[in-house]
Amino acid sequence: MDFQTTINTPFTLSGPGLHTGRFTHATVKPAFADCGIIFKRTDVEGEKTLAALADNVADTNHGTTVAADGVSVSTIEHLMSALHGMRVDNAIVEIDGPEVPILDGSARLWVEQIRQSGIVQLNAERRYLCLTEPIEWSDDKSGIVMKAEPADVFSVDCKIVFQSELIGSQSAQMTGYDQYAAEIAKCRTFVFLREVEMLLAHNLIKGGDLDNALVFVDKPLSDEEKARLAALYNRDKDSIKVSNGVLNTIEPYFTNEPARHKLLDFVGDIYLVGMPVKARFTIKCPGHHANVALAQTIRKSIIK
Repeated sequence: MDFQTTINTPFTLSGPGLHTGRFTHATVKPAFADCGIIFKRTDVEGEKTLAALADNVADTNHGTTVAADGVSVSTIEHLMSALHGMRVDNAIVEIDGPEVPILDGSARLWVEQIRQSGIVQLNAERRYLCLTEPIEWSDDKSGIVMKAEPADVFSVDCKIVFQSELIGSQSAQMTGYDQYAAEIAKCRTFVFLREVEMLLAHNLIKGGDLDNALVFVDKPLSDEEKARLAALYNRDKDSIKVSNGVLNTIEPYFTNEPARHKLLDFVGDIYLVGMPVKARFTIKCPGHHANVALAQTIRKSIIK
């Protein structure tokens, strides 16, 4: 029998949220069978709880947000990805603010903490969603195509296409869960430098830093631009350099790290179905809106 799991001991990770910049503490705790993943806001009266389900998604603009009764938790995708990728079925996440810490922009630190905590079996059979027919969600204008086909195991074939030579067309695959921790979890979020100022102007990425994202630069930087970036990120001007099109103090782990990060996000967002799905996913140009739309479509197929 395939048993449900939870973590062995609680752990806490802290840091600023990517968009709000607000410093929060997120504590992941063991949970009982059939609990699923639950977020609990400890900083609000009554400690409101939010089930991590596609039905509760309130926003997918630059991240995935769940909300209920006027309370929300945003940018949950990396933590959800780690829990799904490490096969944790049940957990309670207590958080004292509105946004999950961005950490290094990946799921790596969550995975490390899950491993240190340990994963324990519960006395309940693991529940799977098994498709009986293909399910598809697409958007012709953006070229997004999301397909889920019946299969015996969970797998994802991800393709992204960007109109930039720095990224271009990339693909990444995940077959089963064994490769998640080493090949997917550490892949960081990414952004083009030209998007950074636009996001800042919209009161976003207040917690962004050169250490928690791959920033792609597709044009030469002037001294004035370097000085502005140095001031923005509180760094010395001479430390602002471009290496192979990346403005960072960090190097990419993989040549296709953007595609792998998009796959990482998908692993988190699709877990909003509420249980692991036995399906072969083929996703082209995914994003949080499309990921959640597919999860919602799949949930409707079992709730009807």
